[in-house]
Amino acid sequence: MNGTDRGGGPGRGANRADRDAAGRDVGAATGALLVVGDVVTDIVARHHGPLAASTDTAAAIRTLPGGAGANVACWAAHRGCAEVRLLGRVGADAAAWHERELVACGVRPLLVVDPQAPTGTVICLVDQGASAERTFLTDSGASLRLGPDDWSPALLDGVARLHLSGYLFFSEPSRALVSVALESARARGVPVSLDPASAGFLTELGVDRFLALAEGVDLLLPSRDEAFLLTGLPDPADAAAKLSRHVPLVVAKQGPDGALVARSGAVRAHVPAVPANPRDTTGAGDAFTGAFLAALLAGAEPEAAAVEGCRAGAMAVERVGGRPEGARGR
Repeated sequence: MNGTDRGGGPGRGANRADRDAAGRDVGAATGALLVVGDVVTDIVARHHGPLAASTDTAAAIRTLPGGAGANVACWAAHRGCAEVRLLGRVGADAAAWHERELVACGVRPLLVVDPQAPTGTVICLVDQGASAERTFLTDSGASLRLGPDDWSPALLDGVARLHLSGYLFFSEPSRALVSVALESARARGVPVSLDPASAGFLTELGVDRFLALAEGVDLLLPSRDEAFLLTGLPDPADAAAKLSRHVPLVVAKQGPDGALVARSGAVRAHVPAVPANPRDTTGAGDAFTGAFLAALLAGAEPEAAAVEGCRAGAMAVERVGGRPEGARGR
């Protein structure tokens, strides 16, 4: 394994309280955030208009660090989480680069180097029109080979919250890791959040299977499309409310329509989006999740944390790639 050993000590933010000018407590970080998920290399191709079949389409192309799990970790650190750790699996081809990029974003990388598979790669095709919508071509590579042998209960030492990338649900080794990680978290009383990650892969896995695997999660952060798929309901509020009967807290990301916060079968708040001029929507949901978790760990209520999530999402769409300022491409 590259980087620091997996055990770790108490988070740097343990028992630290931030205070405003009047000396009032404005949030306390009581431990680290541990993210378990995918680390991939993004090849972002920004093009104008439709792709031209059988010939050339002009594009601006960059190679950037990515992966939903890694992006969430970087945004959580960027938005003030005192200690963020990331467990992921990469190939030897890009392990050192990814470790450097995570450290530069303030994340403590716990990377397992796969001896056989290369680092996962995602080609992100971004239409430079007004919506800056993107299409992904995904080769998961080593990222979905993360398995139970890569887990240790000691990874939870000093951890206040465990966050799982939904991509872990889409391969057998990673599903086995999810099972043991959830068991470890339950044994220690560590809350667990989950981002479903991909409506396309979720369709292949099956809704019932996904919900069964997510048993024990206390916070679900689906996109609008994922919430629709998981419930079969066409209305965003109805979908969020229904999901909150399965998971105690649901924060349904709605893109340009903000976010819905639901508990106990009802939507409790609709948080508006922050206006932005989108260049690339890659990683906007990851930015929301990372900022939301950072605020939650600092003591914010879910509604206030969703406001922070929307702010980070707006920041994310105005830059190219899925990472905050400070992440470097090559």
